[in-house]
Amino acid sequence: MSAHSATRRCTTLVLGSGVAGLTYALRAAQYGPILILTKKFRSDSSTNRAQGGLAAVLDPTDSFDLHVADTLEAGAGLCRRDVVEIVVREGPALVRSLTELGAAFAHSADDSDGLDLGLEGGHSRRRIVHSKDRTGQEIESTLLAAVAEHSEITLLEQHLALDLWVGEGGGGLRCYGASFLDQETGVTGLVRADHTMLSTGGCGKVYRYTTNPDIATADGVAMAARAGCSLGNMEMVQFHPTCLHHSEAKNFLISEAVRGEGAVLRNLAGEEFMNDRHPLGSLAPRDVVAREIDRETKRRGDKFVLLDTTGIGEDRFTERFPAISARLLEYGIVAGRDPIPVVPAAHYMCGGVAVDLDGRTEIDGLFAAGEVAFTGVHGANRLASNSLLDASVLPDRAGAIAP
Repeated sequence: MSAHSATRRCTTLVLGSGVAGLTYALRAAQYGPILILTKKFRSDSSTNRAQGGLAAVLDPTDSFDLHVADTLEAGAGLCRRDVVEIVVREGPALVRSLTELGAAFAHSADDSDGLDLGLEGGHSRRRIVHSKDRTGQEIESTLLAAVAEHSEITLLEQHLALDLWVGEGGGGLRCYGASFLDQETGVTGLVRADHTMLSTGGCGKVYRYTTNPDIATADGVAMAARAGCSLGNMEMVQFHPTCLHHSEAKNFLISEAVRGEGAVLRNLAGEEFMNDRHPLGSLAPRDVVAREIDRETKRRGDKFVLLDTTGIGEDRFTERFPAISARLLEYGIVAGRDPIPVVPAAHYMCGGVAVDLDGRTEIDGLFAAGEVAFTGVHGANRLASNSLLDASVLPDRAGAIAP
């Protein structure tokens, strides 16, 4: 490996380019130059794969209290209520902000002014704002476009952060930036920054079966731990109940919204087993459904269960979930007609690097947001579609803090 290149300088360094990192960068750019380092090509992230949507209270029959209650219930009582309250109450404003940036969300067929709100497991009301089954892609592309147009933000792809640059400062530890590797040239270097935001995503690739992209390797958690940050709830990893089980498919998620539209889970004998396991049946919270699928396959000696989508129908499925429908066709499965073989898979890291309400870690100058951060929003199990909400609201708060 070649010697260090010259040290770069910026006001704020952002590690990672998912929704958390991009949201933070757009807010923090008011204070000076931003440098975003990402080890991937910019659109390769968990954000980009998010099919379901963004949970926000927008329907007149819904309320912040109901959304908070659903979140606390899904989190098994281990959520921080104060953080949940903040995140939930900012949901409507976040949807407006993304719309103003250019994000196109689906509208109801009978109301051109009203959003088409979906239903997912654990939610007591329809509150999922979506772009059919490409919501993460829509939000990511919108934020990337805004970043590309911003004169104070530079994004470098294929740049892998190696370690945080931490030393003594102000009576305790302080982060001064990070070292990196340019994966195309093999050159290493340093970035010196007043603020450093860790937004590197989760740990899904630790597991054999995961819905996460190959870049989800927990390197951000490791860097923070080496630097001296506390970690919390690392044992609480959410499994998504419905990952496609197919020999040729690689970590393809079947959105929770499919069950919200009427699909049900059956064992290989055709029995709808979830109705006897939870009052919400196939729309129970993810941790419940994942455990029951695991229990059912072990009880019967099967390798998978079936997601029955006939209640949705071929035409409605294709209209509501075009990307999922097209992908399933590649494997000879006609959505809305054929049963879809599914298994649980590692999906979301509910713990991470401990932070306060403004994203601060224990190390001065170091922040964390998104899946890498332990904020207390998700507790023991994340409520469906709360991740894009959490990864937008809290980074926006952190970005408002002057270096």
